[in-house]
Amino acid sequence: MASEAPQNPVPSEPVAAAAPAEVATDAPAKKQKQKKEKPAKPAKSQQPQVPERKAPIVDDYKTAEFGDLVMIQSSYKSGRDWQEISEINTEKIGQEVWIRARLATTRAPGKFAFVMLRRGFHTIQAVASSLEGPGNVSRDCVKFIGKIPTESVVDIFGVLSKPEQPVASASISDVEIQIRKMFVVSAAFPVLPFQLSDASQPVEFGADAHGDQNEEVEEKSSKEAKEKGGVITVTQKSRLDNRWIDLRTPANHAIFRLQSRICQFYRAYFTNEGFVEIHTPKITPGVSEGGANVFKLKYFNQDACLAQSPQLYKQMAVVSDLFKVFEIGHVFRAEDSNTHRHMCEFIGMDFEMEIKEHYHEILKVLGDMFISVFDNINKHCQAELAAVNKQYAFEPLMYKKETLILSFAEAVALLREAGEQMGDFDDFSTPQEKKLGRIVKEKYQTEFYIVDRYPLSVRPFYTMPCSDDARYSNSYDVFLRGEEITSGAQRVHDVELLKKRAEACGIPMDNIAKYVESFKYGAFPHGGAGIGLERVVMLFLGLDNIRKTSMFPRTPNRLEP
Repeated sequence: MASEAPQNPVPSEPVAAAAPAEVATDAPAKKQKQKKEKPAKPAKSQQPQVPERKAPIVDDYKTAEFGDLVMIQSSYKSGRDWQEISEINTEKIGQEVWIRARLATTRAPGKFAFVMLRRGFHTIQAVASSLEGPGNVSRDCVKFIGKIPTESVVDIFGVLSKPEQPVASASISDVEIQIRKMFVVSAAFPVLPFQLSDASQPVEFGADAHGDQNEEVEEKSSKEAKEKGGVITVTQKSRLDNRWIDLRTPANHAIFRLQSRICQFYRAYFTNEGFVEIHTPKITPGVSEGGANVFKLKYFNQDACLAQSPQLYKQMAVVSDLFKVFEIGHVFRAEDSNTHRHMCEFIGMDFEMEIKEHYHEILKVLGDMFISVFDNINKHCQAELAAVNKQYAFEPLMYKKETLILSFAEAVALLREAGEQMGDFDDFSTPQEKKLGRIVKEKYQTEFYIVDRYPLSVRPFYTMPCSDDARYSNSYDVFLRGEEITSGAQRVHDVELLKKRAEACGIPMDNIAKYVESFKYGAFPHGGAGIGLERVVMLFLGLDNIRKTSMFPRTPNRLEP
């Protein structure tokens, strides 16, 4: 039975709190009187709110036309056929549909109500009319629709029709819904931390590239701009503090669908190549990469760390005769780096494989894998790419079917020709990497390339030295749009050489005793790479900040939500 009591009432304007009791003072009575009569500033919670929305409670969607549905507690199974917005097209015009979606925007002028429904990054317009005629709704229904808070979850029953003109603001522009019934499943609070329309505004590349250390500065400058009548912007801090709302924007929704697809394409490539998917420990007894950038923890009565990478374990897997392995899993780095491309927790896409003769066998796999992923994104993810491009415009990635491989020495020579001062064995700085990217793009017409044979001094202890010059190593980095997305190498599989390299790099032997022991009983020559998923997504899409491609970023200054 319908009831007039609101299911999700919006609180009316709160009553002002009682004034505190007067405190005795030596101040003159006149001043006390003036102070007492001075009007108090309204608290933020007392700011004007949306008028209370009274709606009937609906426990039978079959007979009711509109209202707030009773709470769904899995008490019935209707057998209704729910329609996905993404699957609506002109061939379905005339069909009746049930749709559950978010109410993105609404306006109800007179006898009409216009609603924009959003599900994921797909949107469609729905229209209700109270004009006399078959299939139209009541005037009360139009009024009800006009008072539903934006971002509420709603159920709509209606008929698909062709709009008089294409709806340019909707992703489904050539079909609209004629509303017959409309129910609120979950009403949103009337005041949002920010409007989705503001959070979805187009952003120029690099316009909001901020590390965590700049969040407060950004908030202040944004507030000052608003006070001067500037364009409303949603800051990075506001977005990340309210990430569950920020993720609803079409661009963000598309970003994380793309991220999911990249994992699928990555997994499919290696599975088809005969690799075995493994899952390595994320709690380790000691440092695996060298240095002190680890998160330490107590493991019962022992000291332990969160894994910096699956490096040592995937090598053990190859030595254990699995030959070719890959993993997609969490990686932890306790680096106090507040840059646009560093995080303390990210998703690593790692692989390791046996080498028959030369570590360039790995480079072949690396290049082919990335090209396969890029090709599949461009082929199967056009809707997602378009949704991202609408807010964060980017040029399609430029790459070739044959991966460009430059030696480290060749890369250094290119930078020196461009005026850079650097030694033969100095690693690239971030500005130098970006400069090299511009040089390679102009000279070779590609933004995807590999730099090979890095100096041994800048690589981890388990990296194999070059046979012809021990100052260099059988190692490599992969670059995308001038930034590194992965590094790898042939690993040292000889026990004595491994001990020497660990000692030279300051790695305590106690920390890697089991690792070293795994090579004592016959080890296949091997190598691989570790890839940062969020960085790949960021650079493929030409985004400016890795926080955009991490669902809930963990950085030195951010541990929530």
